[in-house]
Amino acid sequence: MCTLGVFLPGDHQCEVRTVKVPTPNHGQVLVQMRASTLCGSDLRAIYRPKVHKTDAEGYLGVIAGHEPCGIIVKRGDGVLDVWKEGTRVIIYHIQGCGSCFDCRKGQYISCHAPERKAYGWQRDGGHGEYLVADQQSLVLLPDQLTYLDGAIIACGLGTAYAACLRAQISGRDRVLVTGLGPVGLGTALVAQRLGARVLGIEFDKDRVNFALSLGISCVQCRESADADVQHAMEWSQVDGVDVAIDCSGNASARLTCLKAARSWGRVVFVGEGGDVAVEVSPVIIHKSLAIYGSWVCSISQMEELVEKLVIWGFHPEITVSDTFGIDDARIAYELFDKGKTGKIAITYEGERKVY
Repeated sequence: MCTLGVFLPGDHQCEVRTVKVPTPNHGQVLVQMRASTLCGSDLRAIYRPKVHKTDAEGYLGVIAGHEPCGIIVKRGDGVLDVWKEGTRVIIYHIQGCGSCFDCRKGQYISCHAPERKAYGWQRDGGHGEYLVADQQSLVLLPDQLTYLDGAIIACGLGTAYAACLRAQISGRDRVLVTGLGPVGLGTALVAQRLGARVLGIEFDKDRVNFALSLGISCVQCRESADADVQHAMEWSQVDGVDVAIDCSGNASARLTCLKAARSWGRVVFVGEGGDVAVEVSPVIIHKSLAIYGSWVCSISQMEELVEKLVIWGFHPEITVSDTFGIDDARIAYELFDKGKTGKIAITYEGERKVY
């Protein structure tokens, strides 16, 4: 039996190919996809480069997509009964060795063993109609959440949640988020649900308008980092924000976060790539800033996030601006590459719900 899968050869190319439906082996399940969202790291490390890397972000020519969500349709031997056919699941996008220090904590993304494989990078991912997943990778999707919700949780919102946890955000905090792409949107929305006041800064007008439509108070970037810092300081009504999170990877935005944070504030860098130049003593040491790097959540944090979304009654699929069928994957990537949208998804059944 044949099916379809999306491949990203590089140099802005996207190909839909016919492939065989895979068979689950021992400890694995066959998942029929329902939603698979696009991620900025797909663009940065796979879609745009002419030559792919060979490290943890190395792409081995597999079916793309590391934000999969669907329903189990077949089990291999040795799969626990909790993962029976008909179970709705999110797939955590890294499969670790299971034995190292980081894997024992559920931090599969930090595994350095040769056995480490990421869905959509070194093994087939969610941009196909069927996917084989290890039971180690499965997270239950409650009935209260949609498949699109689950796909966004699988990486994008999980990344946002991990950043908020690193900063220990609560209702005491005034939070600045720079860069309101999909991860920035998720970070701002999660921070608000944790009780914080949130200010978002984004340079693209379309993304500013989309963020405003979701209830995020944001302002289009000024002409200089100093102006952005001044705006954030005035918004805080004190001497700076308690928490600043950069989701853009832009050097100017990172500097804005460092300068806008008040003394003893917390700064988190989430956006990938780039660099930042800063006068360390006045900006960091004399303000006693705590600076964190945050990559993505652990599988246990993902399960925790799922529970919280149900309690909050929050559907992250509101951050989706466009959906496409698998046949139109090329159009989806071309649009996402323009950097003016919310989250973009490939869906495999019906239209998304509206809340």
